[in-house]
Amino acid sequence: MRGLLVALGAALGAPARFVIDNQFRKFTNRPVGIFFINVLGSFLIGLTVGSSEHWHDLLALGFIGAFTTWSTFILDLYLAFQLKRYREVAINLGASLVFGLLAAWIGIHIVS
Repeated sequence: MRGLLVALGAALGAPARFVIDNQFRKFTNRPVGIFFINVLGSFLIGLTVGSSEHWHDLLALGFIGAFTTWSTFILDLYLAFQLKRYREVAINLGASLVFGLLAAWIGIHIVS
């Protein structure tokens, strides 16, 4: 049952990421969509802390796991570095860490 819940959540999370990122990419070639998705995912994962096993499997492991993306984040950093956009790399990396941690903290404190 757990595997089915994770798969169902992932089947919804990955397409949601694709759609949201593509909406942002209509307006900018910067990785704003992935930044937004990862910060939102950090907030959502914070909300799932202490949730029941079934909800955790569906939401945290499945949906949020497929919705957020470490690999695309790293690729965005790498490509900007290759283009010598060092300021963009620093801003993306720093803002992602700060806002991701803040979003997770807010989510955890909302449910506690």
